[in-house]
Amino acid sequence: MAEKKSQRDSIGMDAKGCRTNNGFVQNEDILEKDPDPGSPTDRPQLCSLPILDPRELDFKDIQPYAGMPKEVLFHFSGQARYRVPREVLFWLTVAAVLVLTAGTIAMIAVSPKCLDWWQAGPMYQIYPRSFKDSDQDGNGDLKGIQDKLDYITTLNIKTIWITSFYKSSLKDFRHGIVDFREIDPIFGTMKDFENLVAAIHDRGLKLIIDFIPNHTSDKHAWFQWSRTRTGKYADYYIWHNCSHENGITTPPNNWLSVYGNSSWHFDDVRNQCYFHQFTKEQPDLNFRNPDVQEEIKPIDTLEPLEFQHPRDSIVTCRYKKHFSSGRQPVVLGVVAHEVRKEIIQFWLSKGVDGFSFEAVKFLLEAKHLRDEIQVNKTQVPDTVTHYAELYHDFTTTQVGMHDIVRSFRQTMDQHSREPGRYRFMGTEAYGDSIDRTMMYYGLPFIQEADFPFNDYLTRLDSPSGNSVFEVVTSWMEHLPEGKWPNWMIGGPDNARLTSRLGKEYVNIMNMLVFTLPGTPITYYGEEIGMGNILATNLNESYNVDTLLSKSPMQWDNSSNAGFSEGNHTWLPTSTDYYTVNVAVSINENFMLIPETGNGFLC
Repeated sequence: MAEKKSQRDSIGMDAKGCRTNNGFVQNEDILEKDPDPGSPTDRPQLCSLPILDPRELDFKDIQPYAGMPKEVLFHFSGQARYRVPREVLFWLTVAAVLVLTAGTIAMIAVSPKCLDWWQAGPMYQIYPRSFKDSDQDGNGDLKGIQDKLDYITTLNIKTIWITSFYKSSLKDFRHGIVDFREIDPIFGTMKDFENLVAAIHDRGLKLIIDFIPNHTSDKHAWFQWSRTRTGKYADYYIWHNCSHENGITTPPNNWLSVYGNSSWHFDDVRNQCYFHQFTKEQPDLNFRNPDVQEEIKPIDTLEPLEFQHPRDSIVTCRYKKHFSSGRQPVVLGVVAHEVRKEIIQFWLSKGVDGFSFEAVKFLLEAKHLRDEIQVNKTQVPDTVTHYAELYHDFTTTQVGMHDIVRSFRQTMDQHSREPGRYRFMGTEAYGDSIDRTMMYYGLPFIQEADFPFNDYLTRLDSPSGNSVFEVVTSWMEHLPEGKWPNWMIGGPDNARLTSRLGKEYVNIMNMLVFTLPGTPITYYGEEIGMGNILATNLNESYNVDTLLSKSPMQWDNSSNAGFSEGNHTWLPTSTDYYTVNVAVSINENFMLIPETGNGFLC
């Protein structure tokens, strides 16, 4: 019996000389009698353990047990009752992961998007010369805007849009810029601007400003150097030969200015004609010249070569310019010695949150000088003097213009990398067809503007439900997929809503733009129903049709409507300011602008 028991327990092992372990190591000692020292049993016993191939074993009567050799374990793991549950659990896990992933993607796709700051609330457009005068000179200024920020916050405004305040020659509503990096003294100083930006941001608001890249003032230093053919500035503007005899200029072609008459003007210093799409005091920059684009976009390195003595109170020098694009360095002529920052970056460094790029469709003109086609082909050519009498196929929206706009976008994106500091970019393309306007959104994978400003509602001159419906549906149907709409009912270049449609439509139209999907944009005074002024004898060299919508903001029924404590204002106030003003509107509580509900704020 002992022999059989030994064979069963040890599979051929000597029971006395070896111990068995069926997977459990016992800690207790085996009580055995200690052998006498020197006895044979004190010597180590050798155990003979025959190693058997698992394939030679018969596993029929063997059940799995803890600690079994891996060869035996592999044999059991291949059996169907173990393999099938394992595979089922594996594929269930894979299926669960796929379902969770698909569900997460679906939730992200159908969930409302988090809105950026330029989508999260209304924009409030201010014409600074007419908003609030703080120094009693009759002109609105930057300090005046800062004084009224509390009022703006009561309107639930998220973004303030200030139109051009650059140092200007006062032509065409400050669009003839003398210096892109200076504040016009009428509006204050650079310190005033910095204080305004800080105050705006302290209230959780954002600031965008106008940027006008198409042209400068004829008083700008670039133009003064160009007309004398100084260095690279010789080709900063568009010059062509033209005949000028007895005070009469024969232009190179029939191209017209937006304000009428020829868009060519003879310069007696250079003895050539320069091109201007607006007034003659606003010569167009030559954006086909890479140096002009670099003035607007990031500038490359300038290495001073030699300095000269001051001349006419301007320190001058010669530069060697090193291009980041790999072009060979070039030596520039005598130019003003200044700390040269590219213009967009200059204002972004001041804290500006975005730009409205104005008149971008005029950035390029055709290289040839062919006449543009008349709308009425039977009209005598010499009588074609109004802008609308020509098709402007050679002077607007030329091939390459959108490439320039995209380069502006790239510059903005370079300054949008910091979290929470996205830089907004809007474009003004007024007068374009709906198809051309939508092109400013960019392509599916190439972004341009966050949106082109939508002024189609400002063109309505009759309160027709059908006309409003057509404007809204036209924009939404043409809107590229994934792009963001916007709505305006007024602006500095349009008649005010009250004067176009009537006072009874003010609240209705304001409500409309705040319920439509997208960003509503309000022109100062539209929230209280201000109308155009009726004055006809205005001491300003501007287009009277657009001047009438720029009257001073009507704050209360005091002298000058609370706009200024001075003896005069640059424009007269409207005669209805006793009853149409902010104080009355606050008391009646009808002009407070609601929050928009077009998505989730994050």
